[in-house]
Amino acid sequence: MDLSNSGERGSVDDRRGGKKPVAIAGGIGALVIALIAGYFGIDPNVAQQVVNGGGGQTRGTGKEDGYKDFSEKILGSTNAVWKEQFKKNQYRNYKRAYEPPGMVLFSEGVQTGKCGYAPSAVGPFYCPGDKKVFLDPTFFDELETKLGGSKAEFSQAYVIGHEVGHHVQHLLKYEVDSYRAKDGQENAGIRLELQADYLAGVWAYHAKDKLKINSDDIAAAMKTARSIGDNRIQEKMRGKSWPESFNHGTDIQRIKYFKLGYETGDASERALDQFFDRSKPPLSL
Repeated sequence: MDLSNSGERGSVDDRRGGKKPVAIAGGIGALVIALIAGYFGIDPNVAQQVVNGGGGQTRGTGKEDGYKDFSEKILGSTNAVWKEQFKKNQYRNYKRAYEPPGMVLFSEGVQTGKCGYAPSAVGPFYCPGDKKVFLDPTFFDELETKLGGSKAEFSQAYVIGHEVGHHVQHLLKYEVDSYRAKDGQENAGIRLELQADYLAGVWAYHAKDKLKINSDDIAAAMKTARSIGDNRIQEKMRGKSWPESFNHGTDIQRIKYFKLGYETGDASERALDQFFDRSKPPLSL
């Protein structure tokens, strides 16, 4: 991947470098649950119900390590792609031009506007109330050393693309609660996560020429997608997996839908609606 001609830049707020948060309401037990939530990919909005409040966080002023520059370029690339796709597809639930998300880089933990406090252990996440992606870059060290993923540049770009996918879902009203209420789909969360992987692939398809994405880049993303499948994470942490507790999809599913998005670049409503076809149980997607 080559970012030298990446084009527009996204809006990134670098809050790293502040003092470590001094307290998390709920005590040690809540912190342990939060750590488990992070490795199992639990939605930070759910984890927030356990790790409530936070406090003591000092806002940092950023770091001179180039990561803000990298993030601005990747977010800018996703903005360019999704602006064009929203213009092209005229989605039924969104009649305006694409609204780019913001992004916040943090260390240790972060106080969001609408999703409360989140420790780094929950991993990268999107807060729909703020319309922002939150990311502690040290996540990628953990991803590589503890889960067997990749911290190559495009692997990191894939993760950002996945979180931006959640922003696209939010704008288009693909949301867990609405699908559960309307269709009784208890596994709506898995469908949304696989759709976000697909959307990351769609972004990569449309950005590949400008960013010079190559086969090694895709292999790095595949390695990461494989490492964060629910089955792989559970097997590493607990020695076996329980499909009934999955919330993001298996390694095979995550690879499948990123690749499908990357191979087709199809962001049409028809393509996105397939993830909520009631004739397809989540594990058969």
